[in-house]
Amino acid sequence: MNALPLAFGAPAILMALAALPLIWWLLKLTPPRPKAEVFPPLKILAGVLKREETPSKSPWWLTLLRMMIAALVIFALADPVLNPRNASLSSDGPLVLVVDNGWATTADWDRRVESATTLIGDAGDRNIPVSIVFTADQTHDAVPGTSAAALEKLGAAAPRPLRPDRTRAIDALRTALAEDRAGTLAYISDGVALRDDDPFLGDLAALSPVEFRLIEGSGLATVAITGANNGADALTVTLSRLKGTEAQSLIVDAQDRQGRVIASGPVNFAAGATEASGDIAAPFELRNDFARLSIAGSASAGATHLLDDGFRRRKVALISGDSGDGFQPLLSPLYYIERALGPYADLVKPGMTDLAVSIPEILKQNPSAIVLADVGRLPADVYEPLERWIARGGTLIRFAGARLAAAPSGDPLVPVILRQGERALGGALSWAEPQPLADFPSFGPFTGMARADGILVKRQVLAEPTPDLAERTWASLADGTPLVTVKESGAGRVVLFHVSAEATWSDLPISGTFVEMLRRIVQLTRVGAAEAQPGQATAPTLAPYRLLTERGALTADAGNAKPLDLGPARPEAATFDNPPGLYGTEDGFVALNLLPPDATIRPIPSAAGLTVTREPMAGTEAKPLKPGLLITAFLLLVIDSLVVLFMGGAFSQRPRRAATSATMAVFAALLLFAPVSLRQSEAADAKPGDEQILGRLDNTHLAYVVTGESDVDRLSEQGLAGLTDFLTYRTTLEPAPPVGVDIAKDELSFYPIIFWPISASAPMPSAAAISRIDAYMRAGGTVLFDTRDQFSSLGDDTGPSANGERLQAILANIDIPPLEPVPSDHVLTRSFYLLNGFPGRYNGSPLWVEARQEAQSSSSGVASSGDGVTPIMITANDMLGAWAIDTNGASVMPMVPADELQREMSFRSGVNIMMYMLTGNYKADQVHVPALLERLGQ
Repeated sequence: MNALPLAFGAPAILMALAALPLIWWLLKLTPPRPKAEVFPPLKILAGVLKREETPSKSPWWLTLLRMMIAALVIFALADPVLNPRNASLSSDGPLVLVVDNGWATTADWDRRVESATTLIGDAGDRNIPVSIVFTADQTHDAVPGTSAAALEKLGAAAPRPLRPDRTRAIDALRTALAEDRAGTLAYISDGVALRDDDPFLGDLAALSPVEFRLIEGSGLATVAITGANNGADALTVTLSRLKGTEAQSLIVDAQDRQGRVIASGPVNFAAGATEASGDIAAPFELRNDFARLSIAGSASAGATHLLDDGFRRRKVALISGDSGDGFQPLLSPLYYIERALGPYADLVKPGMTDLAVSIPEILKQNPSAIVLADVGRLPADVYEPLERWIARGGTLIRFAGARLAAAPSGDPLVPVILRQGERALGGALSWAEPQPLADFPSFGPFTGMARADGILVKRQVLAEPTPDLAERTWASLADGTPLVTVKESGAGRVVLFHVSAEATWSDLPISGTFVEMLRRIVQLTRVGAAEAQPGQATAPTLAPYRLLTERGALTADAGNAKPLDLGPARPEAATFDNPPGLYGTEDGFVALNLLPPDATIRPIPSAAGLTVTREPMAGTEAKPLKPGLLITAFLLLVIDSLVVLFMGGAFSQRPRRAATSATMAVFAALLLFAPVSLRQSEAADAKPGDEQILGRLDNTHLAYVVTGESDVDRLSEQGLAGLTDFLTYRTTLEPAPPVGVDIAKDELSFYPIIFWPISASAPMPSAAAISRIDAYMRAGGTVLFDTRDQFSSLGDDTGPSANGERLQAILANIDIPPLEPVPSDHVLTRSFYLLNGFPGRYNGSPLWVEARQEAQSSSSGVASSGDGVTPIMITANDMLGAWAIDTNGASVMPMVPADELQREMSFRSGVNIMMYMLTGNYKADQVHVPALLERLGQ
């Protein structure tokens, strides 16, 4: 019965249809339906006297339903098949199976295997030898063998993320069939031509088979990404498909390295079109984070497009020696750097100001470059990790500033030897004029850049002359002094700008030249796509790093892949030797995609006069109807059962009382346990130390460093208690009681200033504790160091005292700015009282603060930091001893000399220091008010 569109595997069972009348007679009766009667008794008695009736026949629609069920079961048992396949094979020669197993066969590979298995089974039933080849395999064994051997080869085959090499398959068949003629040649094709004039079908026909069959799929799922262009506003993706009869809309996803979809865009095919383009609209910063493109819902190597390291922007970490001021961003060292590198790099900042902790965390993120803006001294523990990172290929970019100028020489992370201090050009005490830039040299990243006019340098740090200084200079001033120097270290480099990152030392940061210089330096961090060096004998190669599977996933299994040649012989698309994937290392790689750029998917052309029988793959047209008929019969049987139950009154009563009781029980449980859950959640949120933190935030506290010596710590507490009382009586500030802090573990950010009495006999703070103090000062806090040795050092010229040596040891690990005694016009001298000095128990030591830069000096006395507050103060006058009082309010320590007026001036000094901490350069701004009013005409 195969000649009919509908065939039956067991047609004899259809004779059971003759029994349908008998089945109708058996199903015509319906049992009487129970009838519900309502009390009263008389009505029940009246009903009992009625004669019980039974219907003579069942309802016609119920009988028809049951007859349909019986007919469907009979048809299903006859095993009907819609459009059965052709199982005939020629016995005049072996069965030759040519199977495409390239990238386009991934979506329907199981159906291809099923089609090949069916043909091999038919050949085994007729004892016909089988020859099978796979076009995407590198080697072929086309010698005809048994059907069992062919099935074993088919089971081991799999789709590959490659384009088929059908020429090798044809050569193998010609060799294997040199003396034989193929009986039936079946080509299970993916339908994709390798080029416009692909002669493969003609070559197969040239083997002179008795019967030539072409088995193809629908080709609707054959679509690939053929190009990606990262334009100015969007990423343009080009797609090509095999079948273009209908309009189609696809979504292209852009993924990052972790495989997360971070952007998407539509690509719309018009009816009849085989190529289309679409845009993935995303910011430039996000587009440079794309690692791969893939077509949503299509898992194949052709539907995946890899993007290499050259497509991504670099990660640059920014670290500043000064926290800056949010109200004056133009004075921040990182302000101009952020805006220069923002469009071209992924900028990251440390989460804390403690460089001993933040720099190792930054290095864990493996940035391409790290920028240090005016960082003079680094913690000793971070030098070795930074040097290792640079040797692996990192770029360290440093900018000069007051801290770097004051730092000691011998820093291994400076490319040249620097002179102490900075060079001022055009100042009141300088004969030199501000210098413009010189022409950029013919080597280095700035080659070809035009010299910018209008840029003047007013300050710089100078390099000591060395024989190789000219080779290390990427940019210089008109007088020949270096502006940018470099030192290569392993695979990386250290770059130093001899000017600051903000506009106080030069006009460079506010120019376009600054942006281009930073962009070119960051571009040097590109890794992976290295080019052959002059004189290199062979072109460089990159080993396979991650290869693409047939499903479009990346795997570390390199298999038989060979290193990728980056020379003139570099392939444009994947080959058998170089499958698609990433070549290089984790630090840098290049991408090799399946298809060449601007490729087009076209169907295989038919040769003129070619006689071929086209057939669909298994599962495409020939469909067994037995499962569907049985499922339909079962559903009708379920409907019949429900009808019978309904007629019997099974659904007349509903159990509502049990549901109501259950609902009330659940509601009561929620009311009972909800308060307990809330109390448990509130208790879970509490953390150890929360009470202490809340106590520190309720008011301003004066803090002192706990040294570990009981007499020194007690005197510090009494001194700050005395200053607290004085502030309460003389000012509107009412501080809370003073607290002692352990700099190794306590939170320091609660306190605007920390008083540190230096004691040589106290334990030396650990490096981690000193690093926390350094971070506190960078974040805007101030530490007042008091060596308390002014009286003991009077007339002693042999050197610093023991406390002074301890202070030097502490400051050796802190990146401090240049210092100077408080000038007479400094804000400290008039923040509350008008003062000429800052005495304590002694009155001979000046109060040292951060030195003002000449570019910022004015009558206002604003310090160089962003908020005008110095991060460090140093004195030897023992201020805490002068302020110390007992429980009765009496002074504890005598003055030297015994002068109570000096104690009063010491308290006033403490008031000025506290007001300076809390108001910053407020008093400095007031001196500008007359000039501003004059300019406004008021």
